[in-house]
Amino acid sequence: MIESIQIADIATYGKTPEALSGLSKLNFLFGPNGSGKTTLTRVIANESNYPTCKVIWKGGTKLQPIVYNRDFVETNFNSCRELKGIFTLGEKDIGTLEKIDAAKRKYDELIKEIEKLNLSLQGNDGLGGKKGELTALEAEFKDTCWAQKQKHDDKLKGAFEGYRNSAEKFKNKILEELNSNSATLDLLSDLEKKAETIFESNPTTETTIPDVDTKKIIKHESDAILKKRVIGKEDVDIAAMIQKLGNSDWVKEGIVYYKKNDKICPFCQQNTSEAFAKSLNEYFDETFEKDSKAINELGSNYKIDSGNLQKEINLIITAPSKFLDIEKMKSAKSQLDSKISLNIQHIATKKKEPSQSISLESLVTVISEIKTLIDNANILVSQHNKMVANLVKERSDLTSQVWKYLLEKELKASITSYKTKRDNLNKAIESFKKQIETAIKESMSKKEEIKSLEKEVTSIQPTIDGINDILKAFGFQSFTLAKAENGICYKIVRKDGSDAKETLSEGERAFVTFLYFYYLLKGSDSESGMTIDRIVVFDDPVSSFDSDILFIVASLIKDLFDEVRKGSGHIKQIFVLTHNVYFHKEITFNPRRDKKGKAKKDETFWLIRRPGLTSKIEKHDTNPIKTSYELLWSELRKPDPSNLTIQNTMRRILENYFTILGGVDTDSICAKFEGTDKLVCKSLFSWVHAGSHYAMDDIYVSIGDAAMQTYLKVFMTIFEKEGHLAHYKMMMGEEYTETAPS
Repeated sequence: MIESIQIADIATYGKTPEALSGLSKLNFLFGPNGSGKTTLTRVIANESNYPTCKVIWKGGTKLQPIVYNRDFVETNFNSCRELKGIFTLGEKDIGTLEKIDAAKRKYDELIKEIEKLNLSLQGNDGLGGKKGELTALEAEFKDTCWAQKQKHDDKLKGAFEGYRNSAEKFKNKILEELNSNSATLDLLSDLEKKAETIFESNPTTETTIPDVDTKKIIKHESDAILKKRVIGKEDVDIAAMIQKLGNSDWVKEGIVYYKKNDKICPFCQQNTSEAFAKSLNEYFDETFEKDSKAINELGSNYKIDSGNLQKEINLIITAPSKFLDIEKMKSAKSQLDSKISLNIQHIATKKKEPSQSISLESLVTVISEIKTLIDNANILVSQHNKMVANLVKERSDLTSQVWKYLLEKELKASITSYKTKRDNLNKAIESFKKQIETAIKESMSKKEEIKSLEKEVTSIQPTIDGINDILKAFGFQSFTLAKAENGICYKIVRKDGSDAKETLSEGERAFVTFLYFYYLLKGSDSESGMTIDRIVVFDDPVSSFDSDILFIVASLIKDLFDEVRKGSGHIKQIFVLTHNVYFHKEITFNPRRDKKGKAKKDETFWLIRRPGLTSKIEKHDTNPIKTSYELLWSELRKPDPSNLTIQNTMRRILENYFTILGGVDTDSICAKFEGTDKLVCKSLFSWVHAGSHYAMDDIYVSIGDAAMQTYLKVFMTIFEKEGHLAHYKMMMGEEYTETAPS
């Protein structure tokens, strides 16, 4: 059975699909000529010819569609001299018929099993079941993987090259790496650091940071002169006094003033003897002068060596390597500068007071820190340069390490869960497929068995007898159906045996064709296939019939409804499409519906409209067509009535209600209006008001929205002025508003 149909981009249907969903055993579609009914029947008859349309079968089991439309008439009646024989099962060999019945029951059981398995496998629409679960799982895992790409893409995008624009490709790459990646697992920070170099578009080698010369500056710290107390000669007569006072530095400084003051004591202003001058000179002898010189040289050399060291470090900081921790280097340099400054002060103190023993601030620790920073940076420079020299391999290795990190640190739990669920679903899917395959093989075997049995008991004669009985019963006595000379076809003959096919009237031709189709539903045009399950489509089967034949056709079709409802035959679903209001009313009559006329579970109602250039299909909970008069009002109640036909619709309602049924004089109605409204009223009555047609009355012209609102207002006012507003309210139903359209 067909569960839903989508039709688009064909004939009068637009690119946006029109859908018939929730179809039941009996489906009634009403629509005027040209609305798109026949196109729909052609899609059902052979959906493979229409790739833009889709027919969804219950459980994926396609039944045989048998369609009565103009194509059927042309193929089976107009284009051939003889009708193919319709084979039906005879009633003589009861044993064979029982075998066919048993085989058919088994075949039906297998088909139901296949439908059930297909439902579990892929759902009603091919998107559910275990396949749907697998699709949802794949989509969920794909999103999980893609989230990692987005998380790390900024810093590790080089490793994702070729997979950055497709979530599906990225997911597949994860699964590929899962089976083949044997890279080492590194820290994310290390990977990001390497990526800065390796994934640069054109990386270049880096210069090694030069080492700084620190031996000289550190050697000064152990100079013996710093600890040595530099004093004069001890065997001079004034040495004891100077040593007792401990003021040799003061005496040394005083000698300068003593010499400038012509050997007069700069403190007591007394003349001194030659012996005193000699004693002073002897006290500060050659050793003293040598040590003093050593102190001076230390101070000078320390300034030069420390300055050179500071310059070297300043050069490193001014143009730093990208691998150097520049902030730590600046901090270490600041400590170094501070200690050097203190040491220069210490040496200056030693120069001023050579008898003092001093120690310099040690630079060993801070210099060691600086050299460590330089050494560490140079290690990275060396690694970088090695990477650049072997870039292809390094990029490949780093890419593998990045994927390894994602596998082990980011996605491990998700992958484990995904694989478990995927494997279970795949096992279930394969199991269902095997069961379906087995059931299909069994059903095909059973189908062949049925065909073989049917050939033993089939005949085309019962159809001849049945059609001729119906023709005779309803007064068609000038021709009958007979077996053709080949024994497997039919011909239409007069009483004298002459061929009557070409001389039949249009109504006779249509009735014979319909009866042929009707009996085809109970048999097959070959020696087998009578028991194949099928769906049936009737497209305007009474378009050329008189009213009496219309009721005959409706009665025959309604017999099929009973068969479908009971499930007693091989017809599982019926579609009836028509533009004939009376036939639709007759064919849809069902006394079992409630007072509101709500559709039963085994039936659906549809309207096919063509308000503009494209066809529209609407589903209704109740039968939307009651009479042609009701149909006119239903057009008026629509929220989007056609501007092209609305004026004509209102004219026909007024003609039926006031003129034909009520015998109301239209002039008296129009006389109750004034001005423009009076002209509009006359326009609405123009078809039935003899002698008052206007020049444009016979031309269908699309009116604008404003004009349409004016017509609607006058239309309602006519009912109001004639005292029939209650009828207007009743026919408009829920669409009625207290105020007239503005």
